[in-house]
Amino acid sequence: MVKLVRRKENKSLALPDSLSPLLKRIYRQRKLNSAAELELGLANLISPDSMKGMDDACNLLMQALSDQSRLLIVADYDADGATSCALSMLALRQMGAAHVDYLVPNRFEFGYGLTPEIIELAMPRKPDLIITVDNGISSTAGVAAAQAAGIKVLITDHHLAPEVLPSADAIVNPNQPGCNFASKCIAGVGVIFYVMLALRSRLRKAGWFESGQLAEPNLAQLLDLVALGTVADVVAMDRNNRILVNEGLKRIRAASCRSGILELGKVAKRNCPQLTSMDLAFGLGPRLNAAGRLNDMSVGIECLMANEQSKAEALANQLHNMNEDRRQIESEMKVQAQQVLEEMNLEAEKLPSALCLYDKRWHQGVIGILASRVTEQYHRPVIAFARADEEGSQLKGSARSVKGFHIRDAIDSVACRHSGLITKFGGHAMAAGLSLDKNNLKEFEEAFCAEAERLLGTTPLHACVESDGPVPANEMTIQSAETLRYAGPWGQGFPQPVFNDYFISRQMKWIKDKHLRMKLSPCSDPNLKVDAIAFNLNPEQGPTDNCVYLHLVFRLDINEYRNTSKLQLLVEHVLGFC
Repeated sequence: MVKLVRRKENKSLALPDSLSPLLKRIYRQRKLNSAAELELGLANLISPDSMKGMDDACNLLMQALSDQSRLLIVADYDADGATSCALSMLALRQMGAAHVDYLVPNRFEFGYGLTPEIIELAMPRKPDLIITVDNGISSTAGVAAAQAAGIKVLITDHHLAPEVLPSADAIVNPNQPGCNFASKCIAGVGVIFYVMLALRSRLRKAGWFESGQLAEPNLAQLLDLVALGTVADVVAMDRNNRILVNEGLKRIRAASCRSGILELGKVAKRNCPQLTSMDLAFGLGPRLNAAGRLNDMSVGIECLMANEQSKAEALANQLHNMNEDRRQIESEMKVQAQQVLEEMNLEAEKLPSALCLYDKRWHQGVIGILASRVTEQYHRPVIAFARADEEGSQLKGSARSVKGFHIRDAIDSVACRHSGLITKFGGHAMAAGLSLDKNNLKEFEEAFCAEAERLLGTTPLHACVESDGPVPANEMTIQSAETLRYAGPWGQGFPQPVFNDYFISRQMKWIKDKHLRMKLSPCSDPNLKVDAIAFNLNPEQGPTDNCVYLHLVFRLDINEYRNTSKLQLLVEHVLGFC
């Protein structure tokens, strides 16, 4: 069951008269405080000076550059980590670093973050300074191991900080205590971009580029990486993030970007001159993430750093093939998950407030996606577990949540109430990860479901769809769809416009027994006819040829076919029909 909620409109928000009435209404439903938040030029970026630890980081990096120290980037194995790694490698080389390399932990052997095992793996490279990107804020043991070996550590991260911070030589993280940087939802790639901005400024003042006969790097050329990593990490699109993403998208559309990003766009069959944040989220991001999920993220990093188009093309194709493998694995796991739920023999309205699922066949690199899919289907917190070792004695879990349920805090509460039950955990409000002994799975499931029931109650949970309301018939045009396409960048916290309205059915045709193509007329203007398509519907539960009226949730889209562009409604939910 889907619950429809109309977004609240701030009618007092003054907006430019140049905007269409439809776009004004959408912006007024996006929690903007002023029209100035729609100005997305680079001049409006928050200053790096307000980020705690920036001076210490710059001092550390300047000394390392001056001494020609050996630098080692330790990155996370997702798209945010990959773009962070590529950006820092490229920027530091442009600033004169002669010895800079990277290391990405294999998630299946070492897990997440800067661990003592990773320090041991790094030792043959003899680093003088380790720089973490998109990880490290919880790596107390790893930092201690590095310093014991005489290696300095700079942590750059954006994840929530623990009560006790690692004793690193410098920490840059807007979510550490005492940091006044206003954009708390910046991605890891945004953090390292800011570090590079501040470092370039310090080097410029010190005359570094002139004395070393170096061309001062144009860091704006790296904003394509920032855009991709920010969108792929599904962080909230506050104004600062929208500036970073908007500037990066402009460079990608103009083909003034990394070859690897252009090639990822090609294999994803996305039109780069018209690329949007949604294309990054659902086209390029999954292909980059596939490397870390199934294999080694170094493939993704090398693709992003490739200077030759032929090399970028080959690596992008490799990533695409990995993503196809990931999709096949995911499809099989979804069937298996459905079987697990059926074996629970629970009616939909009597499902527990949270779900914990485990199957020994599941791939630990894909359980996060599986948890997301089950969360979408049943609209409740879900944790999917997979074996963490060959014996299956240890399990890794990936958790996904629903609005209003902070899943990392819920796991923390379980850990506090049941000492020793969880080996380790971390994450955000909507996503988290954890490890535990298989023998503790049943006890953990009972404790976690009890915590979810305590916080959510026993009221049946329903998917909630927020709508921007109806589209006036005179604005149901391809021009409106074109305007909305580039009116973002859209994303988490600044959602893509979604509408709902009542329509008269003029024509219906099922395609492959799961896609429904329609021709409709809005009830407000029966003379207007528009094309519409709904993907992945169940014909047994969907509308039939006998239906006259439909209540739909949809987006304005553009169907581009054989050099012809037409308005098309992309139907997301069929709320009712008769």
